[in-house]
Amino acid sequence: MIETDGPGVVTLGEEDRALAVAAVKAMLRVASEDEDALIAAFAETALGLAEQFLGMVLIARALRVPVAVRGAWQALGVAPVSAITGVETVAGVALPSDGFAIDIDAAGEGWVRIVGAAGVTSVVVLARAGLAEGWAGLPAPIRQGVVLLAAHLFEQRDASVAPPSAITALWRPFRRIALRPTAHAC
Repeated sequence: MIETDGPGVVTLGEEDRALAVAAVKAMLRVASEDEDALIAAFAETALGLAEQFLGMVLIARALRVPVAVRGAWQALGVAPVSAITGVETVAGVALPSDGFAIDIDAAGEGWVRIVGAAGVTSVVVLARAGLAEGWAGLPAPIRQGVVLLAAHLFEQRDASVAPPSAITALWRPFRRIALRPTAHAC
């Protein structure tokens, strides 16, 4: 479980929301602002589904990743990670810097090893992950797939019509499907 809007749970900031809504409205040829909130909700849902399909966080954000204390290197399970800013107990007490080791590999995979946490069975890793800093920084095919899916969800909200296959065709080149290594090469 990832806390604070992890992969698949997207809450866009004001600027990104406005850009996404404008793109979906352009696709739908909708000019009025009457349904902007609904369109924004569909855009966030589509972006969350894109994250799940692609296996990565798309819009960069801070995450709190629970990790069991095992003494061995463990992958955080979110990518691409740009920073690991700390490790704390579940109660929110920061571990001393000599109580853990962190690494981010070339593939953007975040790793942590807890070495000095006597009596602690799980911790929370504070990290920042995301492919782009905002909507405009996402690769065009990912943005276009999100727009197509959000428009589809809006148009078909009372029906059960499958989304266009073009969506996954746009996203597929960006999909992270490599098998996760069992050990960290550090």
